[in-house]
Amino acid sequence: MASTMDKPAIFIAVPNADSTVPAVLQPLFNGIEEEAIPVTTKVIAENDVTARAYQAALASRLSVGIGFDGQHIVVHYRNLKADRPLFSITVTSDEQMRRLGANAARLVKGVPFKKLE
Repeated sequence: MASTMDKPAIFIAVPNADSTVPAVLQPLFNGIEEEAIPVTTKVIAENDVTARAYQAALASRLSVGIGFDGQHIVVHYRNLKADRPLFSITVTSDEQMRRLGANAARLVKGVPFKKLE
């Protein structure tokens, strides 16, 4: 039987095993799920949110990783340079987070992004 880490999914990086994804990120998950792409968490022991997102992208079979640090969210792609994420934003609304999640999923699907505003 395959573990959940073997299944293709976008990885949301958490800094340690005791970390939980805050409920405030639910719109991000909703945006990903609306595009029908699996998402799960993965422990990535990096202090920097961009490095954590990049390591999550490297670990993901779908090549997309997301890191968060309070109100800052980073979406990274495996083929980009480690210090050059695809999106790095400060969250201003639930709608913005939902669109960011949808854009992470759309990267996997290879379709145009939604405007973030």
